[in-house]
Amino acid sequence: MAELVYRPVIGFAQTLFKAWDLKIDCRGSENIPRTGGAVLVSNHISYLDFVFNGLAALPQKRLVRFMAKDAVFRHKISGPLMRGMRHIPVDRNQGDAAYAHALASLRSGEIVGVFPEATISQSFTLKSFKSGAARMAQEAGVPLIPMAVWGTQRLWTKGHPRNFKRSHTPITMRVGEPVEAPKDKYAGAITRQLRERVQELLEAAQRAYPVRPKGPDDTWWMPAHLGGTAPTPEQVRAAEAR
Repeated sequence: MAELVYRPVIGFAQTLFKAWDLKIDCRGSENIPRTGGAVLVSNHISYLDFVFNGLAALPQKRLVRFMAKDAVFRHKISGPLMRGMRHIPVDRNQGDAAYAHALASLRSGEIVGVFPEATISQSFTLKSFKSGAARMAQEAGVPLIPMAVWGTQRLWTKGHPRNFKRSHTPITMRVGEPVEAPKDKYAGAITRQLRERVQELLEAAQRAYPVRPKGPDDTWWMPAHLGGTAPTPEQVRAAEAR
């Protein structure tokens, strides 16, 4: 099927990133298979993570079909684009339909992108992973590809204004080796292994990140355990419970 929407959108995004003078450092793209299905699994710290995850697959000439909340598909602007790029809508009240859609995509040889934390992490640390990605990989007989992004939260994240000016912001991405998902293994164990891999990649991306906060007013994007002023996971949970 011709990609009449996806490829022009990629070109538009790359033009924007050049205009913003983003410093993108992506390593490990060779771990994404050139053919066949796979589940691409990433941490989630920004509204733009899916765009950068998609860029990580381009060196392998692959397009990623992301699972995203159905509200995005109902928007008058993003909706037609999301459908045109054949992303997968997720209605949390009818999750079985999204799961079946993703499974069919995997079995047809597509790469499906999943954020197993389900929502943006406001602490910029890894939340717990849901097991859906592992179960899909098991049923479809495809590998899981772990990856991590860092720096995207500085562009646009939950609770903070967008920063789309020419800011020279570095974006660091690391893609890891495939994690196999054998059908005779407990999905929870695979999920734990996958989370450990993503955590390792996230720490590697953080170590490689070329800048640090400029001063006390610029520490919001750093997690508390690294000396930043982002809320701790415990603070986020307490706020959500109120």
